[in-house]
Amino acid sequence: MSTAAELLATLLRHPAGLTLAELLAFHPALARRTAQRVVQQLISTGRLAAHGAGRARRYFAGMEESEPGWRVAEPVAPYTQRFPEGVPLSADSRDVLAYVEQAPAARRPVGYQPAFLADYEPNRTWYLPEPLRRQLHRLGRTVQVGAPAGTHGRAILGRLLIDLSWASSHLEGNTYSRLDTLELLEHGRAATGKAVHETQMILNHKAAIELLVENIGNVGVDRFTLLNLHAALAENLLPEPADEGRIRRHAVGIAHSAYRPLSTPQLLEQEFTCLLAKAAAIADPFEQSFFLMVHLPYLQPFADVNKRTARLAANLPLFKANLCPLTFLDVPVAAYTHAMLGVYEMTRVELLRDVYLWAYERSAQEYLLVRQELAEPEPMRLVWRQFLKQAVHAVVMLPEREPLDVIRELVDVGVPPPDRANVHALVVEELRRLHEGVLARYGLRPSHLVAWRKGKGG
Repeated sequence: MSTAAELLATLLRHPAGLTLAELLAFHPALARRTAQRVVQQLISTGRLAAHGAGRARRYFAGMEESEPGWRVAEPVAPYTQRFPEGVPLSADSRDVLAYVEQAPAARRPVGYQPAFLADYEPNRTWYLPEPLRRQLHRLGRTVQVGAPAGTHGRAILGRLLIDLSWASSHLEGNTYSRLDTLELLEHGRAATGKAVHETQMILNHKAAIELLVENIGNVGVDRFTLLNLHAALAENLLPEPADEGRIRRHAVGIAHSAYRPLSTPQLLEQEFTCLLAKAAAIADPFEQSFFLMVHLPYLQPFADVNKRTARLAANLPLFKANLCPLTFLDVPVAAYTHAMLGVYEMTRVELLRDVYLWAYERSAQEYLLVRQELAEPEPMRLVWRQFLKQAVHAVVMLPEREPLDVIRELVDVGVPPPDRANVHALVVEELRRLHEGVLARYGLRPSHLVAWRKGKGG
């Protein structure tokens, strides 16, 4: 057995994790420097997770075979992490919490419960009661309610990519800071001292969010969208690349949990199809969002990256309805993972519901200023964004002509009369702000900008 396999085997026998010193105590012949190198390699491939710092840093088995035919996927926070204060909980949620905060050995092993999904009747069963849905709609209302689907998501995309990529990755133990994430996504600079898989995770979130927002008219709560969403989030992170965007063909377990998901591929396919059909039939966007957050991780349809897929899928109904997104900003890892344990082991949604409401309130407050700043003519800019790019390109590529004449001709041909004045003004504004750093957006190069400025005497 290789050194890496030996260390993984030891950690799999200790679900509460081990420090490096504790791990070396089981392998006295192993040099500390060698152990550190192997551990870092395992972390970089996602097969180990680490929590804490310094001598108190603990290591946990991640995606690796724990017994023939099984893989440990989606490790949740160890039971030693207590549920944080500050999240308001109902009496039912406290009942769930009291159970899941016990050590894993004290909790009853449980398998997949088909009735949990089968008993749910869209628009008759409600995980979110009507008063709570009203509250969420008040919190999430934006100035783009009633506009074409995805208008709000496109308007806040730059901010959303940073917040949701960082916060969702943080819930998976990613150590990138929000500033690190901004530097990576806006400037392409990976943070120093971070594992490769952490950088990949952030970039995958960006790609997945863009997939949803930029293709909002063609995506939905359907098989095509969910499989491709998973593929975007899982790219270059799974031991078997063929598992990206595919229903799993093997059994999985969940570290620190007494829950064992469904393992038969044929049944997985059936339940996945049923899950999507029920989700698609839900009329209320918040109920649909929460349903996906509950049932996708519970089914574990993929080899890994199920919770990440669920968190982004939960935003899809909100994007379509032009509601404030759920970014998971400042959501403590322990709050989210204890809530998921309640779903996994008890098929109880109360604790996750309280965390969802608390998290959404924080997201809505964070985006309140952003929503207030989104006023006309921004919706017009979104509707005509392709025309604006083409118009700027055409003007710059005709340096010998008067820009206003070119704009007028393009607008008269391509824009209906009621919008012409506004679109004309937007093209002028785009040209006024034109600089080297945005040329690629318009299909231009620096030489084109130089020639145009020379041609118009600027």
